[in-house]
Amino acid sequence: FGKLGLLLFTTTTVSGLLAVPGVALPSTLLQGSKSATTRSGAHINIKMAYPRVVAFDLDATLWVPEMYQLWGGGAPFKKNGDGSLTDCKGTRCTMMGNSAEILYELNTDPKWKDTKVAYCSCTDEPSWAAECMRLFEVGDGITMEKAAPIKQIFKATKTEHFKRIHKDTGIPYAQMIFFDNEEHNCRSVKQLGVTCIYTPRGMTPAEWSRGLKEYASNQK
Repeated sequence: FGKLGLLLFTTTTVSGLLAVPGVALPSTLLQGSKSATTRSGAHINIKMAYPRVVAFDLDATLWVPEMYQLWGGGAPFKKNGDGSLTDCKGTRCTMMGNSAEILYELNTDPKWKDTKVAYCSCTDEPSWAAECMRLFEVGDGITMEKAAPIKQIFKATKTEHFKRIHKDTGIPYAQMIFFDNEEHNCRSVKQLGVTCIYTPRGMTPAEWSRGLKEYASNQK
């Protein structure tokens, strides 16, 4: 078959078109297809179960540095032309990995319309975190603050954060997923029945994809 035969054997048909694995396709072409690559970098099954709550830690999961590492500086923050922030002492703050793309997808892709986004953090400087959320944008003018309607940002265990989310929303723990860079938080929240993903390098495409697959597997 030569090169053409190789191409045909390594592609899948989507609405009569050839889709090369790993290449994103418009959502209008994905109806009924088996898999697709999302803007945030996750290669997932279109018919998979989606969590009703997607929750993230803040410090060292969605952004760096952690708020306590800004002691001696901190607020007020200035927004830079590249989307990063600078604190009053000149320390640069950035969103990690694919955090912006993931939050943007959760807020704009129709498949997530029934999903609530949450931040669960016991950051040492909640007022600084609030200012950073107002300034960081994830795309099309959507700020981090607007991207997550549920915010549990106060000193407490992560299990307490999730108990409050469960009480306020009525959503079962089994229909939630949580991403955190601290393993002990993942272990404790997992005991509630939440799918927990340890993210030591923050929100990368690999961790996002792994989380969605693990959540779907837990629904079987």
